Amino acid sequence: MLSTRFTNDVRQTLDQFRRSVDQMFENFYGYQSQAAASGERSWTFSPVVESGWTDDHLNLRAILPGVSENDVRVTVQNNQLVIEGERKAPEGFDKSAFTQLAYGRFYTAWTLPAGLDLDHVICRLDKGILEIQVPIMEASKPKQIQITSAAGQKAISA
Repeated sequence: MLSTRFTNDVRQTLDQFRRSVDQMFENFYGYQSQAAASGERSWTFSPVVESGWTDDHLNLRAILPGVSENDVRVTVQNNQLVIEGERKAPEGFDKSAFTQLAYGRFYTAWTLPAGLDLDHVICRLDKGILEIQVPIMEASKPKQIQITSAAGQKAISA
């Protein structure tokens, strides 16, 4: 009886660990578990996005290998920059082909900070890299403030 309880506890613990690892990969790599109910597992493509600032722009880069400009769309609405599209499998691939690459529809959204000029966003797709430049409004750029010397002022006595 003791060995049966111990075996069940170990089995439950390992099953819970497996579910936790599956959920971690689902969140990190875009693994879709809704197909798992049918016994079939599928992966969807989720682009990697990085950002950086210059004095004049917010620069975003999305890595979209194998995606053409006709298969991606960039929109801005309510301070959200949305990148969506589809990474299509190459011709000749069918369900029985083995691949470690993910294909399918993708969607990612970035909340943009205030002070950007959303009417003049520039997008370029070259060799699988989508570059997005969002200009900073002049009113939001830092301004140098002149500092004067206190040497010429008289001291105030109390």
